[in-house]
Amino acid sequence: MPKTPIAVLFLLSASAAVVATGAETDGSRPNILWITCEDMSPHLGCYGDAYAVTPNLDRLAGQGVRYTGAFAAASVCTPARSTLITGVFASSLGTQHLRGPVPLPAAVRCFTEYLREAGYYCSNNVKEDYNFATPPGAWDESSGVAHWRNGKPEQPFFSVFNFTTTHQGQIRYSKEQFERINAQLPPEERHDPRLAPLPPYYPDTPIVRRNVAQLYTQITKMDKQVKQLLDQLDEDGLADDTIVFFYADHGTGLPRGKRWLHDSGIRVPLIVRFPEKHRHLAPGEPGTTVDRLVSFVDFAPTVLSLAGLPIPDAMQGTAFLGPRAGTPRQYVFAIRDRVDEVCEFSRTVRDDRYQYIRNYMPHRPVMQHSTYSEQTPIRRELRRLAAEGELEGSQAWLMRPTKAAEELYDTQNDPNEICNLADSPEHREILERMRDALRAWMVETRDTGLLPEAEMHARAQNGSPYDMTRRADAFPLTRILDAAERIGKGPAEFEKLRGLLADSDPAVRYWGATGLAALGGEARGAQAELTLALRDGSPNVRIAAAEVLCTLGHEKDALPVLVGALQDADPRVRLHAAAVLVALGEKARDVLPQIQEAAADRGQDNHALYTRWALEHAVESLAQ
Repeated sequence: MPKTPIAVLFLLSASAAVVATGAETDGSRPNILWITCEDMSPHLGCYGDAYAVTPNLDRLAGQGVRYTGAFAAASVCTPARSTLITGVFASSLGTQHLRGPVPLPAAVRCFTEYLREAGYYCSNNVKEDYNFATPPGAWDESSGVAHWRNGKPEQPFFSVFNFTTTHQGQIRYSKEQFERINAQLPPEERHDPRLAPLPPYYPDTPIVRRNVAQLYTQITKMDKQVKQLLDQLDEDGLADDTIVFFYADHGTGLPRGKRWLHDSGIRVPLIVRFPEKHRHLAPGEPGTTVDRLVSFVDFAPTVLSLAGLPIPDAMQGTAFLGPRAGTPRQYVFAIRDRVDEVCEFSRTVRDDRYQYIRNYMPHRPVMQHSTYSEQTPIRRELRRLAAEGELEGSQAWLMRPTKAAEELYDTQNDPNEICNLADSPEHREILERMRDALRAWMVETRDTGLLPEAEMHARAQNGSPYDMTRRADAFPLTRILDAAERIGKGPAEFEKLRGLLADSDPAVRYWGATGLAALGGEARGAQAELTLALRDGSPNVRIAAAEVLCTLGHEKDALPVLVGALQDADPRVRLHAAAVLVALGEKARDVLPQIQEAAADRGQDNHALYTRWALEHAVESLAQ
């Protein structure tokens, strides 16, 4: 099968999007309303979910078009939202690490700034969470009372309303608390756990069923909020002038949804309703479905296109509606990096049938301990059953101590993505095509995730990581990516991984050490190089080398390096060391007093909080 270079696809999309400048001036510009919810896969009746009770969103879908191939560009909120507001991938901006803010480059602006300059009133109610300081010109109002009603009469508006009702924090109450919170819902709208649909990777227990039922009850509650907002649009006589979007910020907040790159983590509902006046902008008649692949990176250029505005060159997405709509994409891409205290680095590419996931830290568990998420009842139930030896087959997948370096799924025949086809000879050509497409995208978009978080900031020197990655001397991308791609390929890569420890670039050395960590006992022959790396000038390299040496039984030499890193001036280095100490488990017992002392740090910044969470878990685990 011939391969289409990803660079060509991007250029085609860009050339189709960048056309005449200037806003439409005939008074026909539509209002645009975004209604968003959090942590929700397409669990709606209009998407064929028979367990869902969502009459208002089902009605909206009947009045508009429903997308079946809409995907978040990240599996957690902050990087997803920075992509939405800029039209640039979070991994290009450096905003991929949860609540690890970075400066926004001068070349990239929030798309609402262009709308405001064209005369739109822009309001946001209420969540931003972009991982960069919101520019003063982004919103006319962004608050809990922001509303299109606060704009001038006859002024076109772009308004966002974000409902938190379905957020994972709203579906982990006790049964009694949940009943109290939802007392206003009639009994027939509270979902019966006995009827809850369970994916094959969940065990069938009362706790699991109740947690799934709670999610669906919150979806019903959110559906009512959507009706209230649409009623306000009708009351104001604006429905005939307003294009309405409804979507979720990523997949469900239950395990294997949010934070994972499978469809359950990144596929979202997307409904767009066009009033009669603007029906010519719609891709189909009311009530129809659209199978075009769309990504969050496409939303910003799409809104500008609908408003009749030019699409800036810096935007990496392609408009999928309006006069500047570009060529439909062949692939969508998404990312997973650090979330809270959990350090990961995974990337995915998906076409209309297959999904390929590349995990660059395969030696970490499929479901690492995450303090915030551990409160989720299904997580607790999975850990309990695993400890009792009660999980097997697909139900044990989330509790695996390591993960595959590569995953490939046929979503047409395996919608729950249970059967990994990465080693299937019959799918070799597909695997290679998807692998090549992912690599080309990472190169094209200058993926900052190839640098450890602390290293990314060090190279940016308090500036924008986006700008830093465009200097070849600061970011030799292909050399670093070549090093990372050696990970997970087995003992045959040992000599090359060991050789990477002598490279001149610390990021290459880091991936060499990380690759040896993934080899486990097979890395024993690199002891001398790893011991030398304990004195490396890069803290990330020292930490990665220390992890390998600990796994090889050389805790006496390596643990002091990790303890020292807990006192580093950079909070990102401290967090990295804490994450490794958690991964080491019993091998870190000799430094338990030092871990306890570091866990007592009450710093209030996000990295200090996440470090404390990691260390407190390490203390708790070692105390058992």
